[in-house]
Amino acid sequence: MTVLQKVYIKNYGCQMNVYDGQKMADLLKPHGYCITESPDDADVAILNTCHIREKAEHKVFSDLGRLNVLKKDRIAAEARDMLIAVGGCVGQAEGAEITRQAPYVDMVFGPQSYHRLPEMLAQLEHKVKGKRRRIVNTEFPVESKFDFLPVPDETQVSAFLSIQEGCDKFCHFCVVPYTRGSEYSRPALQIIKEAKHLASIGAKEITLLGQNVNGYHGEGIDGKEWSLGRLLYDLAEIDGLKRIRYTTSHPLDMHDDLYNAHRDIDKLMPFLHLPVQSGSNKILNAMNRKHTADEYLKIIERLRNARSEIAFSSDFIVGYPGESDQDHKETIALVERVGFIQAYSFKYSPRTGTPASALLTQVPENVKSDRLAELQNSLNTLQLAFNETMVGKIVEVLFDRQGKAPQQIIGKTPYMQSVTLDGDCSLFGNFLMVKINNGYNNSLAGELI
Repeated sequence: MTVLQKVYIKNYGCQMNVYDGQKMADLLKPHGYCITESPDDADVAILNTCHIREKAEHKVFSDLGRLNVLKKDRIAAEARDMLIAVGGCVGQAEGAEITRQAPYVDMVFGPQSYHRLPEMLAQLEHKVKGKRRRIVNTEFPVESKFDFLPVPDETQVSAFLSIQEGCDKFCHFCVVPYTRGSEYSRPALQIIKEAKHLASIGAKEITLLGQNVNGYHGEGIDGKEWSLGRLLYDLAEIDGLKRIRYTTSHPLDMHDDLYNAHRDIDKLMPFLHLPVQSGSNKILNAMNRKHTADEYLKIIERLRNARSEIAFSSDFIVGYPGESDQDHKETIALVERVGFIQAYSFKYSPRTGTPASALLTQVPENVKSDRLAELQNSLNTLQLAFNETMVGKIVEVLFDRQGKAPQQIIGKTPYMQSVTLDGDCSLFGNFLMVKINNGYNNSLAGELI
């Protein structure tokens, strides 16, 4: 039996995948595994995948090809094998295709079954008649994986905390309901205990995660169902925790207590990621978003009434099937009206099994490219303008990571803007007042006060 020791985990896509990747590492450490930053010396390579965009899926197969070459070279040179595993949403959705295209992959598992990772790896270590059996685990287990995940013994200054998973909205372009399953909300007591623990080991900021995080409806400490707004009030009482964020939200789940939380809780940052996807009611209806552009704008207005300094980011899909030039113009108009300070925008890519993928009104690729360029130009202009408004201001920044230069550190403002300045890692974990000297497209630069 081969003893596996070093594990390489590559995360693709959203913050939920980053969270899952860290939990995989936490699961494996008690079993004698250590995490390595490179696949070159890994005994196990895990690709923790994302299925939202076609490009991400193609990247997985490209990375698998490189891992296979590395594996063959190592066997030839050192007679030492490497296990290759594909986890996450591509594993869940494309398990059969992965095993067909990449028969050298030893294990495929979905995002709901990674709590069984130590057990599955132990099974793979045992060869039958000199051959290793492949494991494919893409079932949705009866038990909640959160009941089996270990408590971390170390954390970052800015930590992720998953409170909700899955989605019941069934937007016609999205695979999440099929890869992550139906909505599940963790009990509030479990979340609060984990948040207190994270704060006790150094987290100053937590971001609550969920595919539809503001649809949270977990069991409260009092036995009643709690909403996200209700939960936020209790989390805000935790000593040592200075900042709270949550992502990703759906416009249909903005409720009274959540507006009130934005009004009342200083620790809740004045920055909200609220995807709209399109500014055209025709396209929103085709997407099965169940809200109109006007309803979205009313939500923005109500949030600004609750907290005047709040700012927004969003997601946009360009070139959705049936999108006309007029639909695109309506998206640009919504962007200008809201004044998003950040955004993610993509060309529509068909995902197998979704209703939109079967539509015959697909938009030509060159048209999608032109529309995306126009949209991103508008978004970049707004982002730069907002960043430039910060010049001359003194802002509280939480420093949490090293910059590219040796004596450069990077932190975050309440609006998730990256701030760079000269300093060393002894400043990590501190909230420092910084005078902003320059505003760029994607960052700010300043000096300590």
